[in-house]
Amino acid sequence: MKNQRFCFALDLINDSELIREYENYHKKVWPEIEDAIINSGVEKLEIYRIKTRLFMILETDANFSLEKKNQLDQKNPIVQEWENLMWKYQKSLPGSKPGEKWVLMDKIFELEKDN
Repeated sequence: MKNQRFCFALDLINDSELIREYENYHKKVWPEIEDAIINSGVEKLEIYRIKTRLFMILETDANFSLEKKNQLDQKNPIVQEWENLMWKYQKSLPGSKPGEKWVLMDKIFELEKDN
């Protein structure tokens, strides 16, 4: 079975000071958060920003499940504390469900060089 990749988008509140604080938190993510991410089957996670739009890429092992990760996160008080703190800086994408944060993106194109 092949590893998986998931891409998500989210917006930040349009406030330069809040954006600076948000980026500072991500320069030193709590170790418990990193452990929770890795223990869920995520092998690599990257977040990119342009203005107020965030883009996150998860690369996971073949057995990874978003549903299982969400269940683990809901039961983890440190993850919940982090998520509540980050919500100070984040805002839902237009058209997302109430309280929905990171929205899974659909892949619409792929180009891969033949080996």
